[in-house]
Amino acid sequence: MDITLLINSILTLGRGIPLTLLLTFASLVIALVLAVPLAFLRASPAKWLSLPVLAYTYVFRGTPLLVQLFLIYYGLGQIGFIRSSVAWILLREPFWCCLLALALNGAAYATEIFRGGIQAVSPGVVEAGESIGMTPLQIKRRIVFPIAFRSVLPSYANEVIGMLKASSLASTVTLLEITGLSRKLVAETFAPYEIFIAAGLLYLALTFGVTSAFHRLEGHLAGAPRVKTRPDKVFFRQVRHGQ
Repeated sequence: MDITLLINSILTLGRGIPLTLLLTFASLVIALVLAVPLAFLRASPAKWLSLPVLAYTYVFRGTPLLVQLFLIYYGLGQIGFIRSSVAWILLREPFWCCLLALALNGAAYATEIFRGGIQAVSPGVVEAGESIGMTPLQIKRRIVFPIAFRSVLPSYANEVIGMLKASSLASTVTLLEITGLSRKLVAETFAPYEIFIAAGLLYLALTFGVTSAFHRLEGHLAGAPRVKTRPDKVFFRQVRHGQ
């Protein structure tokens, strides 16, 4: 193995890190905004609310992300009213198509993750909120979701790491993030071994950073006061102050 080429490849591929991180975290933010309300609808006992969300998550979790990306990137341009709409200004660009695919796919997985956490919240905690006059929206925002998020944090961390690695699919639609630059560099040097090892090392370093951040967050939340099933003075003080 050519160590010099490996080191040079790491330096060259490092230029793709900003785009990789932008795709990952922008799609995660959009996915989170979509997933939180969808998770509450998915956890609803009303079938007319939960079944459409189930259909959405089933489709996006049951089909490959690469297929979804190709359908958005190549397929939407074949629809006349999309090409004639303002949305085409964005959807004709590979970055926005990739961001849309990653966000919709990530939202489907995050919805099911949060749904499990929401359904695991003790009914006693919800009843305690109702007993002090909190509205259903306040109960969801101040009690149910914070408890659910804390309980599903390890699963959500895995989803974030998965999204980081899935961003490599952007190279298939001409974006030059880490994997895209790797493919371009291989075509120039004909040295796939060193170059893809360099790409793997960069992804490994990014994954280590994300994992460390979630470990710290878990430690921070573990040190916070826990809400008990039977309401006590600490619980009432927290909900009254909006914590």
